[in-house]
Amino acid sequence: MGDSNFLNFDNMSLQGIDQDAELIPLLTPEDEEEMNNEGLPETLPILPLRNTVLFPGVVIPITAGRDKSIKLIKDANNGSKVIGVVAQKDEQTENPGINDIHTLGTVARILRVLQMPDGNTTVIIQGKKRFELAEVLTEEPYITATVRETLEERPDKDGQEFLAIIESVKELALKIIKDNPNIPSEASFAIKNIQSNSFLINFVSSNLNLDVKEKQELLEIGNLKDRALATLKYMNIELQKLELKNVIQSKVRSDMDQQQREYFLHQQMKTIQEELGGVSYDEEISEMREKAKDKKWNAKVADHFEKELAKLQRMNPQVAEYSIQRNYLDLFIELPWNEFSEDKFDLKRAQKILDRDHYGLEDVKKRIIEYLAVLKLRNDMKSPILCLYGPPGVGKTSLGKSVAEALGREYVRMSLGGLRDEAEIRGHRKTYIGAMPGRIIQSIKKAGTSNPVFILDEIDKLASSHQGDPSSAMLEVLDPEQNSAFHDNFLEMGYDLSKVMFIATANTLSTIQPALRDRMEIINVTGYTIEEKVEIAKRHLLPKQLKEHGLTAKDLKIGKPQLEKIVEGYTRESGVRSLEKQIAKMVRYAAKSIAIEEEYNIKISNDDVEKILGPARLERDKYENNDVAGVVTGLAWTSVGGDILFIESILSKGKGMMNITGNLGKVMKESATIAMEYIKSNAENFGIDPAVFAKYNVHIHVPEGATPKDGPSAGVTMLTSLVSLFTQRKVKKSLAMTGEITLRGKVLPVGGIKEKILAAKRARIKEIILCEDNRKDILEIKEDYLKGLTFHYVTDMSEVIDLAITKQKVKNAKKL
Repeated sequence: MGDSNFLNFDNMSLQGIDQDAELIPLLTPEDEEEMNNEGLPETLPILPLRNTVLFPGVVIPITAGRDKSIKLIKDANNGSKVIGVVAQKDEQTENPGINDIHTLGTVARILRVLQMPDGNTTVIIQGKKRFELAEVLTEEPYITATVRETLEERPDKDGQEFLAIIESVKELALKIIKDNPNIPSEASFAIKNIQSNSFLINFVSSNLNLDVKEKQELLEIGNLKDRALATLKYMNIELQKLELKNVIQSKVRSDMDQQQREYFLHQQMKTIQEELGGVSYDEEISEMREKAKDKKWNAKVADHFEKELAKLQRMNPQVAEYSIQRNYLDLFIELPWNEFSEDKFDLKRAQKILDRDHYGLEDVKKRIIEYLAVLKLRNDMKSPILCLYGPPGVGKTSLGKSVAEALGREYVRMSLGGLRDEAEIRGHRKTYIGAMPGRIIQSIKKAGTSNPVFILDEIDKLASSHQGDPSSAMLEVLDPEQNSAFHDNFLEMGYDLSKVMFIATANTLSTIQPALRDRMEIINVTGYTIEEKVEIAKRHLLPKQLKEHGLTAKDLKIGKPQLEKIVEGYTRESGVRSLEKQIAKMVRYAAKSIAIEEEYNIKISNDDVEKILGPARLERDKYENNDVAGVVTGLAWTSVGGDILFIESILSKGKGMMNITGNLGKVMKESATIAMEYIKSNAENFGIDPAVFAKYNVHIHVPEGATPKDGPSAGVTMLTSLVSLFTQRKVKKSLAMTGEITLRGKVLPVGGIKEKILAAKRARIKEIILCEDNRKDILEIKEDYLKGLTFHYVTDMSEVIDLAITKQKVKNAKKL
């Protein structure tokens, strides 16, 4: 016999029962047999139950609160103690009638009636057998009805299948009791002590965690075997739910234990760090908050910072995102929000600094001084985007340092050569491990002010790939209308770049995206003349190299004639980078001689130049005074500045074919074809017999075939060469030309005039033929560059021929 507390799996205790009260026995097979043999009264008082179903043999406590139920129990307890118990269809029904209750219920015997402290009546009843309502007799003061017994179909006691089902029910019941912490483990003794198979089924069915409807369906199953199978199905479902619930609770408990363990370890680590004098995470956060108090950011930025700092406080310091968030806040604090250096508006001092550091570059200096003047007057001008465009080595990048010093601003340089990842400009999103801000924001942080001079070096060498187009990302950086709120993916806030003075450098404009080029003010930085190179070498390059090699001006002296010899014989560029390398070679020679205590000439002579640097090897720039018809000197623009080139043409007997060699591009080949057709159509004007075009082949060649050559500036040169060839009259000495032609013989203007003029001076050219429309380009060049040069401006090819070709035929001229 078990205590009554163990009768219910759902832990329904019989509160208020005296501890010394008589225990209620479990139903034995003999009791069950006796119960089944008892007769059924013809009429019974019917007690509706709200939220439970009574099964035969099962003992349950019920609480009576309705007046009808209390009177029914009182009358029955004073009489036969037998009542009919039926479940309500809807437990919300307060005063159920005959239509509100099920028709099949269980006859019950009142075992005990208890008055509870709260005024309710608790009744302990035991089910006897099933019945079915036949006819309602009365509904007041409570329902009474005639009933008829509903027999259960019981399988053979020795049936193996039924016994196996019973064993399964018992095993599952014991497992549920074991796995459910809410059921006392002593309940397993009650299950084990049940001897009656039918009572075991009814007992388990009564205590399953099912609703009233499902329990009523079990009660209405007349076949005990079928009821056992249905009970077994519900038990399996309940066991699965219980196992899943236990797994979840176990995982939650494990996670909680792990968190508590980590918290304990973190607290220990924090204490150890403080004992060792280190900084704990809380102290770091406090330090960040203290630093933030001194920042000059607006309310929006301050609120964002506080929100991100609060997020850091909630993070576990051991997760990877913690370091990213910490780096983010460090960047936020270190950025110079609204911190600006004070501009210096002493324009005379600025001019002196620019003149001191750079010889020449008058246009660039003039533009910088103009910018300073406007900024001084308005003090709120948006910084313009300057783009210094020119060949390598002319001082574009180093000019930025001088500008920064002249303005009194910080100097920042960012190389864009080969950059192909958009994230380098805009930064990475914080969702990625190893995320970083873009190089724009990093450079501003490094500068420490929000208005530095920012050099964007080699902007023409930006590339694009599957990782994005950096040149498109640069549009926002360089647009004065947009960069006041430049968005960096890592920063996640708009940063004001409008006070930054951006200076871009480029070797060519053709590779710069048109939209990007439109946002910049292009300033052409052309090459240097020989005189300028000599002056730059004397003022800057030689002192710099002496200092870098540990020498002084007393250890090596190079005069202007020797510097000019180095420039003319050993360098071939518009800038001074190669010149600096040659001077460095001269300085190393002196350093070596001093180190091994060897005598050398402190004052370098021309012979010393050839001894140290070897024979002059760049004589191809020199003008070739040929007495051969068909050779003309042209002027060309290259990526390293201006150059001269020779166009040669010869005749050979044939059928009037024309060959063009010299690694020429499509444009130059078209120029040769146009020139040839123009000569054929105007042969009589040039004194050429039209019959020769069918008797001779023409071969045009531009020397240095390994060097690619192309561009729209060789038309007049090719036409002059062909006219000289067909008339067998040579071209005038020390003459060069540049320009393009049309089929009508018109001369078109070309670009790169200053570079070409410098190349002509290096080659000792005396006269230059240009298009009339290029006169304006000559007027923009300093007069110093033009000394010793005579310019002829033409509009038609006939003028070119009259100026370029002599009246006398060459010696041993071919008879055509």
